[in-house]
Amino acid sequence: MKKPLSIVCVGLLALLSARAQDTSSDTTWRINGENTLLINQSSFSNWAAGGINSFAANLIFNYDFNYKKDRWSWDNKVIAAYGLTKQKSIGWRKNDDRIVLNSLLGYQAAERWLYTFYMNFNTQFTDGFQYDGDNNSSLISTAFAPAYLSFGPGFAYKESDNFRFNLSPAAARFIFVTNDELSNRGAFGVDPGATSRFEFGASFDAYYKAQIMENISVENILKLYSNYLEDPQNVDVDYTFNLFMKVNDYITVNGGVQLIYDDNTLIPRQVDGVIVPGSERPTLQVRQVLGAGITYKF
Repeated sequence: MKKPLSIVCVGLLALLSARAQDTSSDTTWRINGENTLLINQSSFSNWAAGGINSFAANLIFNYDFNYKKDRWSWDNKVIAAYGLTKQKSIGWRKNDDRIVLNSLLGYQAAERWLYTFYMNFNTQFTDGFQYDGDNNSSLISTAFAPAYLSFGPGFAYKESDNFRFNLSPAAARFIFVTNDELSNRGAFGVDPGATSRFEFGASFDAYYKAQIMENISVENILKLYSNYLEDPQNVDVDYTFNLFMKVNDYITVNGGVQLIYDDNTLIPRQVDGVIVPGSERPTLQVRQVLGAGITYKF
């Protein structure tokens, strides 16, 4: 578990170092960054109501690199997140693991409307496991298994940095499964033994951030994809809702919920804590994070 955190820390140092350089000669770039460490802890001793000791820590790096000159714009977002949780008798397990790269190149066609070309890339740092009732684990994902790469031309509406959407009616998507064990199972929609899958369809991305009251804001991120080549009616959905509550310049309370549905991602079913063989099926994936911590912004 130490290696991914080391990679993230090295990346943070590189980004901060780059920021420290003189950029006054290039005013077309705008760089914003947010580094957050969230911590949750619960402890019980002779507590009549019962409870279990737990500790969780999440490290999140969220950076925007945006370029604007004349009618051209280029918006880039980089997210790296990793989290661990520990409970008595269970040990350490991860509760967050994301690498997200989003890029949107635009040429202004009219007020608030752009011709665009987008690129999205998603994967994770480390192995992911499913656990049964006896704490036995089975591998269900790992770095670059899966990895998603999608790109294509389209058009976008951009009212501001806080509200925009992009539609690409001709979007290519590659799904990579580079782990032999998962590839041989045909995980994430690849043919058994294959390491990649190609899809062609329509992609829709939307972003909306709002200030609901002083020091409290919410962020909504929606991604939809329909594969023309196979079951176009089965739309893949990836929705994230984030809540930011600012205590002061450095202390924040952050919460988030991510919902994913992909009919090519099959999750084994459990009955009374026992994984049922051959019961894999597409289902709604849910991730929730809530914690107080330290945030550094620039």
